[in-house]
Amino acid sequence: MRRYITLLLLLVATIVQGAELSPRTTYSLNEDWQFYFVHEGIASAEYVRLPHTWSDEECYTSTAHYIRNFAIPATMRGKRLFLRFGGAQSVAEVFVNGRYVGEHHGAYTAFTFEITDKVRYGENNILTVVVSNNPRADVLPISTDQNLYGGIYRDVELLVTAKNIISPMVYGTDGVFVEQREVTKERASGVVQLHLSAKEEGAHMVNMRIIAPDGYEVCSYSAKSGKADKPLPVELPFTIDYPELWSPDKPTMYRVEATVGNISNPSDKVTFDVGFRSVSVNDNNRLCINGEECAVRGVNLAHDRQGVGVALSRENLDEDLSIICDMGANALRSLSGPHSAHLYDRCDREGVLVWVDLPLSCSLVNFNDIYYYPTSAYKANGFEQLAEIVYQNYNHPSVVMWGLFSLVSGRGDDVLSYIRELNDMVHRLDPSRLSVACSNRDGELNFITDLIVLRQDVGWTKGSYDDVAVWCDQLKGNKKFSKLRYGVCYGEEGVVGHTTDEVRRTEHGATYLPERNQTAMHEKYSALIAEHNVFWGVWLDNMFDYASRQSTSGMRESGMVCYDHTSKKDSYYLYRALWNSSEPTLYVAERKWQRRADKVQSVKVYSSVGRPELTVGEQSVELQEVMPCVWSADSVVLDDVTTLHVVDASNKHHDSVRIIVDKLRVRR
Repeated sequence: MRRYITLLLLLVATIVQGAELSPRTTYSLNEDWQFYFVHEGIASAEYVRLPHTWSDEECYTSTAHYIRNFAIPATMRGKRLFLRFGGAQSVAEVFVNGRYVGEHHGAYTAFTFEITDKVRYGENNILTVVVSNNPRADVLPISTDQNLYGGIYRDVELLVTAKNIISPMVYGTDGVFVEQREVTKERASGVVQLHLSAKEEGAHMVNMRIIAPDGYEVCSYSAKSGKADKPLPVELPFTIDYPELWSPDKPTMYRVEATVGNISNPSDKVTFDVGFRSVSVNDNNRLCINGEECAVRGVNLAHDRQGVGVALSRENLDEDLSIICDMGANALRSLSGPHSAHLYDRCDREGVLVWVDLPLSCSLVNFNDIYYYPTSAYKANGFEQLAEIVYQNYNHPSVVMWGLFSLVSGRGDDVLSYIRELNDMVHRLDPSRLSVACSNRDGELNFITDLIVLRQDVGWTKGSYDDVAVWCDQLKGNKKFSKLRYGVCYGEEGVVGHTTDEVRRTEHGATYLPERNQTAMHEKYSALIAEHNVFWGVWLDNMFDYASRQSTSGMRESGMVCYDHTSKKDSYYLYRALWNSSEPTLYVAERKWQRRADKVQSVKVYSSVGRPELTVGEQSVELQEVMPCVWSADSVVLDDVTTLHVVDASNKHHDSVRIIVDKLRVRR
């Protein structure tokens, strides 16, 4: 009873406070959930707080119950109530007071249910969510390197509204979409599509305002509509003369306000920010924002981190984006599905380009995985998830491309016709953006999407580095390939605790993965690809290490940063020197290879501040630039314990490491 009264008072306080600011009110339901696995029973229940996942790196597949009480005061009778879930992995079934509300199939997208007719006013209500991360043949992804941790791993909210509202039931969104049909320096025009849900008879006014960054209204429009038992799209046209366009260099945002009813006292109101920009690819194979070529320096971003799994907080996402920007990347790819809206809100503000994947993928580790079932249920789930991904991220100017598949193979049933259907669908839903895919195969599948990113690992898994140069020349010179708009993706695993005296290609399936091998691959690839300059974008696989039950070690350690999202590898500083033009980089590489077997060594330094001065002990040693931003000195003689110190010409930036020569150490 005490818990019920507390919840009732909290809800009333939230509603009263929210009513002063907005006609709709949200109430967090993240606290006080009872959690237990179905196979263990309610006797094992514990209280948890959302976001919550039941797995760590050793992913555990199961079905679990989440149960909590929530109070609805009698004064809310006549209101409409909705439950909004930010995400649950991977299948969720929702019940209120034992009555079935609905279910959602998909690991990375949000969903909303109306519960107006399921609640008891002035009483306690019981919310039960059954969540399962067990593999299913009708829920994407079927095959993935990333762990599906299970749980309600994003926020849950109760939304309280009036009867005549902007529908929150359109694919888990707020029900308002800004369709940008023409964007130039002279004009931005299109329609604001508002989905009306009006339970009462009569004419209902729907209104839209667009407010410029300086606070002045630049456009407004109103229209009338009748009763709408189901969400009814109403189009409100807009035109803005000489708009301030959004771009990575100047991420300008406008404010959109959409209301139902009287403008001064609406029955519902939705506000959000949007940026106006065009996205295209030109005949020179360059991605263009507002017609201007944009060099894409991208990273793949998985969904987990050490200690929290996929239950990431806003602070976690802020930290991740800060590290990405510090390295100099200007684009990120949400692997297998969208991250939370908070990350894209930040990307909107920071000018970071985003590629969001549909979870149609094949594991990079287990090449024999079945990833595609040609069944109606499988296809329908892919269509549904694609619509959710597009609509839930429609108003983010940072999102510039929709990913349709990743590393799918040619084995098994023909997937090409399904990919074509997905490609046609995404262009119907959103003609303002480009479709993209990542491919490690040759053939027709590379010619379906607007853009393709090639993950071929030429010159690393086989052959020599010179093959990368040959490959680039072939892409540029082949008439058939001239129809492709191709980028490149590459990566290699490297463990900071694994050291080696001799850099060599890592064999497939190896468990000893020296960081020096990873670094060598990135040094050669980055230099050759920059020299040939044939790709519209470069994508590093990955930004951070991530857990993977598909891998022998339980981890995919191809990140620039370790699984703790703190410990940076040498490759991070390589790209920081190459990509970050606003912050200087001076870094002695191979510092984790601290204990060495021989006194005669090479020394490597990454520098974006010109030729550094190297001191070995008390001796000055000259460095030579062997690749862009990579400086090296060979045949450097070390003492048993030697300090390596570097400084730039201005004497403003320094770095140093200590190297130990241990002749008893076994060479690897």
